[in-house]
Amino acid sequence: MGEKSIKAAVIGTGGWGKNHVRVLNDLGVLAAVCDSDENRLKMLSKKYKVNSYTKLEHLLQKETDLDACLVCTPTKTHFQVAQEVMKNKIHVFVEKPLSFSSIECEKLTELSKLNNVILTSGYIERFNPSIQDLKQIIDENTYGELLMMEFHRENRMPLHIKDVGIIYDTSVHDIDTAMFIFNDKPNVVFARAGKRFHNSEDFATIMLGFSGQKVAIIVSNWITPKKVRRFSAVCSEGTITGDFLTQEIKIDDENKTLIPRRVFREPLTLELENFIKAVSGNITKFLVTPEDATAVTKIAEAALISSNTGNPVYLSFD
Repeated sequence: MGEKSIKAAVIGTGGWGKNHVRVLNDLGVLAAVCDSDENRLKMLSKKYKVNSYTKLEHLLQKETDLDACLVCTPTKTHFQVAQEVMKNKIHVFVEKPLSFSSIECEKLTELSKLNNVILTSGYIERFNPSIQDLKQIIDENTYGELLMMEFHRENRMPLHIKDVGIIYDTSVHDIDTAMFIFNDKPNVVFARAGKRFHNSEDFATIMLGFSGQKVAIIVSNWITPKKVRRFSAVCSEGTITGDFLTQEIKIDDENKTLIPRRVFREPLTLELENFIKAVSGNITKFLVTPEDATAVTKIAEAALISSNTGNPVYLSFD
């Protein structure tokens, strides 16, 4: 199956979903859109010249040759929607988090194996060129052993987020990135979160403890008016700081400072190109596995428990 023959649909086209529609159209694989908002559907159907549906069951009944669906609906609907898609033997990309519940994540993982379909989740920062650069530096041990990471992700609350707080919407990005860079899962989670202006927590600080006394600190809030997306990595022989937005990294050791030049690439395009290649059989391993996505949800659950109880939560992973 070649990439050109792939047909994909986007389920949920508001908020971040509309960006998936745009990128899939640019990649030449967009076949249909599905959303409960009829006015939005009419606009997208006309703009991209694709079929549109207000109900998931109609999409699955009519579009019998779909290869993949992208689920961009509210978090607490991910399980039901992804489940229905995979029952139809269709590959599925679920926007982060895979589900609000780690138990539901595990059920989706089993269903993907049962139906022999790809299941992945949209942890887009793995595809950010700055993180890809950092990953290469750490894996090659260029500046010694990675000891500590710190993330700052701050901005006003996105208007389309209705059903989860900042931990599930925002902190999960950096939870996943920390595990990706450390190539490990944390054994302890400690968090403090608060609610000031919204129905769910709108600021949080999370500490992830890894083996060998390594640590990641994740700071997120929906209060700061200016958008901030930064990270830093402390290694035994140098530090690497970076900006997710500009994709610039800076490397400092005791002798010099380096700022490598790079070409800006849209992470969403890189992420969806990777998914389409996986669907077409052109790569054997997908970067974000359902097990990875399940681990993120499990850690987010632990962070909420830790914040509510004031105690660290110890974790184990199979």
